[in-house]
Amino acid sequence: MKISGKSMRPFIGSKDYTMSRNFYSSLGFKEIIISKKLSYFFIGEFGFYLQDAYVKDWIDNTMIFFEVEHLEGTLKHIQQLKLTEKYDNVRLSEIVFNEWGNQFFLHDPCGILWHFGSFKER
Repeated sequence: MKISGKSMRPFIGSKDYTMSRNFYSSLGFKEIIISKKLSYFFIGEFGFYLQDAYVKDWIDNTMIFFEVEHLEGTLKHIQQLKLTEKYDNVRLSEIVFNEWGNQFFLHDPCGILWHFGSFKER
């Protein structure tokens, strides 16, 4: 039998759990509280677990790639949320064009790097 997946749900940490919860809610994720120090955030079928846990080296090296259907529209939507004005340390890039596809970057308040991207058809 081969591996047949249904979802992948990474666990990520946070330096300020309350601020991170607010940030991801502002970004458009829905939250299910699992326990006092753990929540599941999701958009549609895609999600992750946010923990009230901070390990600097871990956070500084956490990256998540979120493939989206409409990259330009996703960037415009996130720009309109004004997250860089509402939350300290949040950074949002413009689209970077690559041979394999395109992406833009969003740093959450504690430094986790999100890649929002789309792949070119092969």
